Amino acid sequence: MKKIFLVLFFAILPIFAQDYKVEPVASPAPAFASSMQGQGYRVSGPSGPWCEVWFAKSIPVGGKPSDDAIAFGIAQGTLLGVIRFPGKGADRRGQVIPAGVYTLRYSVFPADGAHQGAAPQRDFGLMAPAASDSDAAAKPDFAALVQMSLKASGSAHPAVLSLEPPPSGAAPGSLTKEGEHDWTLTVKAGDLTFSIILVGRAEG
Repeated sequence: MKKIFLVLFFAILPIFAQDYKVEPVASPAPAFASSMQGQGYRVSGPSGPWCEVWFAKSIPVGGKPSDDAIAFGIAQGTLLGVIRFPGKGADRRGQVIPAGVYTLRYSVFPADGAHQGAAPQRDFGLMAPAASDSDAAAKPDFAALVQMSLKASGSAHPAVLSLEPPPSGAAPGSLTKEGEHDWTLTVKAGDLTFSIILVGRAEG
């Protein structure tokens, strides 16, 4: 029995030791190319490329929000970037996201208790199919953005990725492992530097 346990343990171990890497992508963004930075990022894991993501040339930021749970003073609905999943992807909730191109727009989730435990902050990027999101300058309100994002998740909950302040010492373009299974990409858009969790799943 002990031998069987050890065999199973070492067979399962690689699943928890999966590493991800990031490399630059020189090709233009597959949507809103004129609004995106010329260089994107490809994040790859043990099974190959996980996603490619491009960020806006500039993301306007206002003053520091009074709510400590909100990290960034970004206007609701602001276009953050474009993400492409070459194969089946997933969001922060573990929802399956079909292969395709999606916009990423900023939103703050309500402090209503429904999202407690998903992240220590309320800042998120909501994904919506790029084919149905055609105006880079648009800033859809929360309700409208959620409806757009439901087309990406195919469920009753929008497709979300967590945003957070950069980890200590993380340089733009770097990928950092946080905790057991989260991988965050740190990026710079204009004067704003932030991190986005591209791989991982919230425990809550």
